[in-house]
Amino acid sequence: MKSLAVLLTATLLAATASAADAPAAPKVDLAKGSASFAAVCAACHGADGNSSVPTQPTLAEQHPEYLVKQLLEFKSGVRKDPVMQGFASTLSEADARNIAYWLATQKAKPGFAKNKDTVLLGERIYRGGIQDRRVPACAGCHSPNGAGIPAQYPRLAGQLSDYTVKQLTSFRDGGRTNNAPMHDVSAKMNDREIKAVADYIAGLR
Repeated sequence: MKSLAVLLTATLLAATASAADAPAAPKVDLAKGSASFAAVCAACHGADGNSSVPTQPTLAEQHPEYLVKQLLEFKSGVRKDPVMQGFASTLSEADARNIAYWLATQKAKPGFAKNKDTVLLGERIYRGGIQDRRVPACAGCHSPNGAGIPAQYPRLAGQLSDYTVKQLTSFRDGGRTNNAPMHDVSAKMNDREIKAVADYIAGLR
């Protein structure tokens, strides 16, 4: 019994030491995030992160880790967009984190698919991929309802279809180079398939 008690104590002390050694979660200031977003981002992405500009993404409810990564890659030029690079260059990493975590608290407005003629094609690609070209199902990474996986894959549900078309085409054609797997996927898709899956994603909720 004494040996068991010693073992349990040692295990507890080791776990405590490990927790103490773990890096602290970065602090965020949601009030500063809201203010920075209003000053820098709201004109294109909407006051609450719900964009009304078809080619500018809705950012509300997006996973904050994904947004931080994108903002820092715009700033460094890894993700190329002259407009976004200009805005991101004014942000510190703390600013990017504050904005991203504030956006995660905002409710995304539901979207909808517009093209009834291709919605079944879009659903088929999203849920089952294109097997003869080895295009994987979008749902495998972004989840069946488009919620994505925090810190790994972005939320897509309700995203504006024009923006999604723009990004998939840019991945395919080499304009966007900050995600090799997405380049490989979109490189095997034609314009009709890209538009169909983007329209289907707009209706996910």
